[in-house]
Amino acid sequence: MKRHFEMMAAYNRWANGILYDAAAGLEPGEYTRDVGAFFRSMMGTLNHILVADRIWMQRFTGEGNAPASLDAIVHSALPALRLAREAEDARIIEWIAGLDEEDLQGRFTYVTVVNPRTVSQRLAPALTHLFNHQTHHRGQAHMILSVLGAEPPALDLIYFHRTPAGREFA
Repeated sequence: MKRHFEMMAAYNRWANGILYDAAAGLEPGEYTRDVGAFFRSMMGTLNHILVADRIWMQRFTGEGNAPASLDAIVHSALPALRLAREAEDARIIEWIAGLDEEDLQGRFTYVTVVNPRTVSQRLAPALTHLFNHQTHHRGQAHMILSVLGAEPPALDLIYFHRTPAGREFA
């Protein structure tokens, strides 16, 4: 199971890099344009993915800054947001590398952001959610690129498996 999560963390970093490359090609007004997506714009969507990752990593590790709102804007400028994204992706990879199978079967307890309540659950299903959530919102960012007339990149996991970094997981 650990190898699966190592793969997902590596895929996450790869997909985020490609998505941020595509977002960098947008005009400044397009990056912040409300296109009707759940978090309105590319800026809002990319920030939300980082916000959610920080919330989950704080829950998992007890460390780091976790924004209090799911729609918080960590950085409005794409270059600063990208640096924060890259740091968070490295943090996720490093943390997963330190886990063992027993850790993955263990439980952890946290307080939810929306309608605060205490939840206790196993780590592995929560990690699955972390990576699924990222993929879900990258799909929304992909749609935003399409709406703005940009060429959305291929982000499928199978494409990652065809890269040098992904072949070790294929």
